[in-house]
Parts: sequence; structure tokens; C-alpha cells
Amino acid sequence: MIKYRKGYKYQLAEGYHIQTMLRPSEDIETEFIHLSILGELYIESGYAWDGPSGPTIDTDNFMEGSLVHDALYQLMRMGLLLQSHRAYADKLLVDITSSKGMSKCRCSWVYKGVREAAGFAASPENRKKVFVID
Repeated sequence: MIKYRKGYKYQLAEGYHIQTMLRPSEDIETEFIHLSILGELYIESGYAWDGPSGPTIDTDNFMEGSLVHDALYQLMRMGLLLQSHRAYADKLLVDITSSKGMSKCRCSWVYKGVREAAGFAASPENRKKVFVID
């Protein structure tokens, strides 16, 4: 028997760390994502994510931002991070992509897109389904 989830395109080959402004009331620990009470986000090697979503192109200047954004949204879907942190996650996505050289115009479109159309992706109702094959 196997159990799996669909919908991933990329897998992190090395661990990743970034300092955020998030301050959860207690450390958040999952198999691949760790967010400390000091805002340190660690994403472990092997973490899988779907990259930039929507009508966009997966460019180098979008990958790091999409990784962080997807991890934070996953914590929200899991009920480990408050939905009220979604606005910060969206802003952080744009800050990271901008720092990687994405144009201001494209950053603006990315931000508008996630603010208007990505809320469902942070909802616990949209956790990835586990498929089982005997």
C-alpha cells in the first residue's frame, strides 16, 4: 500500500532559513516546516511545493518567494498559523521576489493576484488530500 499527495512540482534539495516578522505564541514544528517564536522559518530538505501559482511563469526570481509563501500557507491550512497572517505572507512573497530582481510591475501583479485570489489556498478546507492505493 502507498499513500501520497498530488500537486507538487518542486522539492527542496537543501534546507532553507529566513527571518520573518511572524511571532507565533509557541514554536510551530511539522515534518518539514519549523517557525520559531522569534520568527525564524526553517524549511527542511525534501519539502515539496508547487512553485508560483496562477497565470504566471516559474522564473528564478519567483522561486524563493513561492517556497516561503507556500510553506506559510501550508501552516495556515494546517491550523498552526492564524489566517490573519495571510496578509503578511503575501507581502513577504513580494518583498522576496523584489529582492531577487522581479520588476516592480510584475511584483504588483503578483501581490494583487494573491490578495484577491489566493485566500482559498490558506484555508484548512483545502488541505491536500491523501490518496491510498492498496
